[in-house]
Amino acid sequence: MPIPAAAAEALAALLGPRFSTSAADRDLHGQSESYHRAPPPDAVAWPETTDEVAQVAAICHAHRVPLIGWGTGTSLEAQAMATQGGLVLDMLRMDRVLEIRAEDMQVSVQPGCTREALNTELRATGLFFPVDPGANASLGGMAATRASGTTAVRYGTMRENVLALQVVLADGRVIRTGTRAAKSSAGYDLTSLFVGSEGTLGIITELTLRLHGQPEEVAAAVCGFPTLEQAVECVTATIQSGIPMARIEFIDADVVRAFNTFAGTRMHEGPHLMVEFHGAPASVKGDAEAFGALAGEFGGTGFDWATTPEARAALWKMRHNAYRSCLALRPGATAVVTDVCVPMSHLPAAVAAAAEDIRAEGLLGPMVGHVGDGNFHAQILVMPGDAAELAAAKRVATRMAERAIAVGGTITGEHGVGIGKRPLMRAQHGDAVSVMAAIKQALDPESILNPGKLVPEVN
Repeated sequence: MPIPAAAAEALAALLGPRFSTSAADRDLHGQSESYHRAPPPDAVAWPETTDEVAQVAAICHAHRVPLIGWGTGTSLEAQAMATQGGLVLDMLRMDRVLEIRAEDMQVSVQPGCTREALNTELRATGLFFPVDPGANASLGGMAATRASGTTAVRYGTMRENVLALQVVLADGRVIRTGTRAAKSSAGYDLTSLFVGSEGTLGIITELTLRLHGQPEEVAAAVCGFPTLEQAVECVTATIQSGIPMARIEFIDADVVRAFNTFAGTRMHEGPHLMVEFHGAPASVKGDAEAFGALAGEFGGTGFDWATTPEARAALWKMRHNAYRSCLALRPGATAVVTDVCVPMSHLPAAVAAAAEDIRAEGLLGPMVGHVGDGNFHAQILVMPGDAAELAAAKRVATRMAERAIAVGGTITGEHGVGIGKRPLMRAQHGDAVSVMAAIKQALDPESILNPGKLVPEVN
């Protein structure tokens, strides 16, 4: 249903040219990074202050207009798509670094600030924000999806690195959650409730983040393995041995083929681990040597060390571009992108089962993983319009999730739920889904905030 005329008039009066119903603006905010498709929103708005967000929310609440937050549009489960129409709230004009408190190792930012922009601002402080999902995502979007990435094995996810929030609720009320203190036992942990809520409970308008010291020494390398099983078993042994990894990433033979073709590398076309160590020079040297010895026990060979900052940056840029490189393995294809996370002891079997499943379905599905914490991804390439391929890819993704649940894991470690994983929520959470629905009903009784996402309907 289109936005009611009274609501559109109120939004235009509030925002002027920063409220748009043009086809170009709507189409731009109706795109998805993966195979998910939906009609564009009915309108787009670009707020610049928390007060404007609150007034927009109040207007939408009064007229029952769906309200969907938008960061950089890089989510993979259609979290920012207007599946029921309504207004997309593009937060990228709220992109300021508000205050750096170096002594407290904290920073306050607006939600449209990206992680790369923040780290550029922090360069002179000796501090950095470590959560790195690959895409140059907005920090508000990263909090909303509880993002993690390549460095989570050492520094944690957004859950561990968001200290406090300012949030606009569905009816326009503005609340603050959390504190700047190192700990608190005062009341419900509302910060953790909103981190990962995918815009279904409120719109984040300010974040207080935990910062970390820039490491004195960094070393990174790539090494190859004869088989997928040996590579993943090496990861499990590394974590169990207590070697402090800053990153430990798995890439399979298909990903290596994509890198060789589109990034100009010359790795042998087999599974590899990409690793990084942070710390004092002596500890980094010792950790790297310990990992090298352990990798050798699992057949690891051909260590290629990135010894300069430029070489390390190129190494991780290549890893972050894996999605685009793998899409190019099948020109014209889109991707069913899925991730699961399992306890470390079950990681080798889970990765092997997923690989066999992809092969048995006759699909091309490159796999990568932030395997230091049991999280891995499959990017299953399908041709648009091929219903049989899409159905096969969805079967693989569902079975990956079911196997993860069976061993005490989760249907998604970092991509989030959106619409893609929503049908699996009850399988993981059981009756707890009704508790989530009750929270949603309490905070958003008109269900205007990102409707149709995350929480399944409860009869």
